Amino acid sequence: MSLTESYATGPENPPVRDITIGQLLQEAAEKWPAQTAMIAALPDPGARRQWTYVEMYADSQAVAHALLERFQPGDRIAVWAPNIPEWILLQFGSALAGTILVTVNPSFQADELAYVLKQSRSAGLFLLPEFRGNPMLGHVQQVRADCPELREVMRFDEWDAFLAAGRDSETELPRIQPRDATMIQYTSGTTGFPKGAMLHHRGLVNNGAHTLDRMGVQEGATYITSMPLFHTSGCVICVLGAVSRGATQLVVEQFDPGLILELIETYGANAMTGVPTMLVAMLEHPDFQTRDLSSVEALCSGGSTVPAALVKRLEEQVGAPFTIVFGQTECSPVASMTRPDDSLEDKAETLGGPMPGVEIKIIDPNSGETLPLNTLGEYCTRGYHVMHGYFEMEEATAKTIDAEGWLHTGDLCSMDERGYCKVEGRLKDMIIRGGENIYPREIEELLFRHPTVAEVAVVGLPDERLGEEVGAFIRAAVGETVDRETLFAYLREHLSPQKTPRHWFLVEEFPLTGSGKIQKFELRKQWQAGQHSGI
Repeated sequence: MSLTESYATGPENPPVRDITIGQLLQEAAEKWPAQTAMIAALPDPGARRQWTYVEMYADSQAVAHALLERFQPGDRIAVWAPNIPEWILLQFGSALAGTILVTVNPSFQADELAYVLKQSRSAGLFLLPEFRGNPMLGHVQQVRADCPELREVMRFDEWDAFLAAGRDSETELPRIQPRDATMIQYTSGTTGFPKGAMLHHRGLVNNGAHTLDRMGVQEGATYITSMPLFHTSGCVICVLGAVSRGATQLVVEQFDPGLILELIETYGANAMTGVPTMLVAMLEHPDFQTRDLSSVEALCSGGSTVPAALVKRLEEQVGAPFTIVFGQTECSPVASMTRPDDSLEDKAETLGGPMPGVEIKIIDPNSGETLPLNTLGEYCTRGYHVMHGYFEMEEATAKTIDAEGWLHTGDLCSMDERGYCKVEGRLKDMIIRGGENIYPREIEELLFRHPTVAEVAVVGLPDERLGEEVGAFIRAAVGETVDRETLFAYLREHLSPQKTPRHWFLVEEFPLTGSGKIQKFELRKQWQAGQHSGI
């Protein structure tokens, strides 16, 4: 039935279940006991440890008991490490113990770590001493005096002793409710100010399961977990989604396109999720043409808009249907999603329809009124998936979740008669040039289609006369040379003059959030600091 205004509800199936993360893993261990649950997919095949579902559940219970020897249910426990199996065991163990896991980006430096530990009032911290040259243990020693509530610091390289203490413990595990908070994730996003989103069992379990269901991932599949675990894309879509399917997870410590291609061939991997930057790197890798990728049945992306040219290229060259998720950490994280059998146009130009058990609407940001169809406004969502709020930030929570339970995302979208939405960008990304609104997505989509462009970000740059001018930051495609005059002429064939960038910059890499979104505010700051010279 066609909609009459910009409001839509998701399907009733699969149903939203009242379930905890611990119950999800218990169900998997009972249903698929001997199935391999996860493999530490390190570059050295000889170092690849693995767990069955029964072993994973037993270890997670031991983690829960060990935690309760040191902490109380409700205590915040921070985890600061890359994608290692112990991270996942801690995730499930913390859920069984009723503690709240605070996820920390392993690239954080001392000041960023201190902010998260203090704001979350974390009582414990699990970490690796070092990762990719980041002296994590040194950072902790530097800031610990400023974190008076941090009682325990535990090292993943001493994990076996911690686990053994849990196996010897007789502490009883608490009764956990589906709506209990289980995780705090800090969302600097593209705006820079970190807020801790309090996420609950019911939201995370259902969202992960529904996402893999819509992707078309089959029971017992082999799934590549390469998205960062400190973000919902990793620990929810990948981890909880995979467990809901009884899948074997290939846990990738750090993304490497050559390694991903080898894993697909070696293990016959069936599905993966990756931000566009990852997928482009795989397509550009020299091994792409020689590896057997015929086992892949489902690809999914999100984190930023996915240009039509990339969708078409992926489906043609990998031979698997592609889906796109849309949402944010605050909604666990997926609110809308395309389907594998959607048209290429829908996959490239829309966000798909609402997820099961989810409401979405497009409103006038000023009046709050639901808008007519095909009218640009703010994307809002309501349902089981919405966070409890920002940890100890009542004012920020009230600005984000209104009195009727609607989460205001800050994304600019329009909705068609099917409930499919199109995104034009962020309210804060919108460029106002001489009083006229310009939406970067339209310009970025066109530039991405040009053969010399691998990635692009269009940003509003301060201008004394017009308020803002349009700037384009471009990473060149492999073996290509970016020419300003060529791109300018190319855009002028398709766009009105005021939308054509005045400033052009060539970059080797973009500043990214932990989930792979380009930080446009950081590009703007870099430009203001004189770090970019025009081409």
